[in-house]
Amino acid sequence: MPLKMSPFGCWGLPAALLALFCCPGSGETFEVHMYPEQLVVEPGGSTLINCSTSCALPDTSGLETTLTKSLVASGTQWKQYVVSNVSQDTIIYCYFTCSRKQKLKSLNVSVFYPPKEVLLKLKPTRVAVGGSFTIECWVPNVAPLESLTLTLLRGKEAMHNKTFRTMALAPQEATVTHNATAHKEDGHHNFSCRADLDLRSLGGDIIHGVSEPQTLKVYGEGESPEGGGGREHSSPIP
Repeated sequence: MPLKMSPFGCWGLPAALLALFCCPGSGETFEVHMYPEQLVVEPGGSTLINCSTSCALPDTSGLETTLTKSLVASGTQWKQYVVSNVSQDTIIYCYFTCSRKQKLKSLNVSVFYPPKEVLLKLKPTRVAVGGSFTIECWVPNVAPLESLTLTLLRGKEAMHNKTFRTMALAPQEATVTHNATAHKEDGHHNFSCRADLDLRSLGGDIIHGVSEPQTLKVYGEGESPEGGGGREHSSPIP
């Protein structure tokens, strides 16, 4: 069913706030603030939200949201709420009235799924010098995908990285694959994969995840793939 525009000319705001936002009365100039200005949380998470105003004696105030909310503290010019049971991206509204004039502030809330599990596989795990091998890394259930970068590491050296551009809000599996040529010194390094979920544009931090290290068995001329014909180069270095 198509959305209908209200007589006030405002789209999508809660009905209780239409009069506040669209039809302000006369009165002194004042500001409404919310902290944080942006918010990113894990599914089912809870957080504190502060609403404040520069109005010396506000008439009314409140927090409009579909989330579970509780008022935990308040003063003449501020209120602090805890909101919980966040399951999807949403918008929270804070409002104050001052001398019959109303002002509204909004807060975007984004849900993220951290890279809790980072998996790495080398194929094959034993290879001759000059031979090819594949490094594959994948992270199940991560979001938002466009904030994720996967980096393949040999020791501390970055071999290859991929930043995802897909706009997907629901958790997705992210995969990166890199083909490489084996060198003798590869047997002396650990291979790993690092996942970086950059949430700074949403008001959060960079969330890191790292795979368990894997070793590559590299054999040279005159050595068998099973390691019976010579010495293996497989001394891992973190």
